[in-house]
Amino acid sequence: MATTMKAVRFHQFGGPEVLRYEDVPIPDLQPGEVRVRVHAVGLNPPDWYLRDGYRHKQLPDGLIPPIPLPAIPGSDASGVVESVAEDVGDFSPGDEVFGMVRFPSFGQSATYAEYVSAPAAHWAHKPAGIGHEHAAAAAMSGLTAWQFLIELGHTEQNPLQPHAHQPVPLDGATVMVNGAAGGVGHIAVQLAKWRGARVIAVASGRHESFLRGLGADDVIDYTTSRPEEMVRNADLVLDTIGGPETSRFLQTIKPGGALFPCFLGFDDAERAHELGVAVSQTQVRSNGSQLSDLGRLLDDGTVGIAIDGSFPLQDAAAAHQRAEQGHLRGKLVLTVA
Repeated sequence: MATTMKAVRFHQFGGPEVLRYEDVPIPDLQPGEVRVRVHAVGLNPPDWYLRDGYRHKQLPDGLIPPIPLPAIPGSDASGVVESVAEDVGDFSPGDEVFGMVRFPSFGQSATYAEYVSAPAAHWAHKPAGIGHEHAAAAAMSGLTAWQFLIELGHTEQNPLQPHAHQPVPLDGATVMVNGAAGGVGHIAVQLAKWRGARVIAVASGRHESFLRGLGADDVIDYTTSRPEEMVRNADLVLDTIGGPETSRFLQTIKPGGALFPCFLGFDDAERAHELGVAVSQTQVRSNGSQLSDLGRLLDDGTVGIAIDGSFPLQDAAAAHQRAEQGHLRGKLVLTVA
């Protein structure tokens, strides 16, 4: 086997232009790990936060990980197992797998590369009914929606809040998803419907037919209407946009309901307490078992993954430029020849 591979790295922090396509060593296989020949990579916001050195992401002290340079970004991949450590029994060479690996920690074996080595527990067998691009695109966004809505699946304390996140019952509930056409949002719409919720999707009006096709019962076009003025007595709001404006959704939620912001910025805890609304976040973590559960829904078509755009690995900078434009429908992926 060769000792080098192609990968995308950055040697300094900055914009998409700092990403370089170059030769790097193939990652070693450590105990408990699986090494995968990557076929596709899913892109996620933490990729550009990392590339930028978290300079434009307001994180509390102590939450910015050390980033030794040069670094390879990426956490999501789908591919074929090339080799397994002797102590790994669940996977064999030739298996098709997908995963969100080493998240939220950061390691040199990241996924914008031809090969990646990561703990076996972070991988799941790829559903036969979907290709590598859709599998790679499903990983982080799918796990984020799953851990917010279905099952947290771990006991690690969320450093962003003092209490553990608890999903809420969805059967018969009214759930509003803000940013419903995005990576996490469009999966959350489908998972909430699968669990029996009535779903109100908030997105640009150009996504209405797409979201109704995913099962949304109602679609609010935020470019012409204010969802916080149109909705009352929701059981749950999942705000995949987050930020300081997430507080506006408190008035849409019934007492005893919940607001789940996906990003930092909520700053109205006193009002939430007065209204009887629980506000909770979770920090998504790698979990191959949950990906296996999600994979069954991907395989039978219960959940579908939308791809906004696909780029060759060597064009990762162009993919990041597209991401910075925003307003994605689904996910961006990189393909690896």
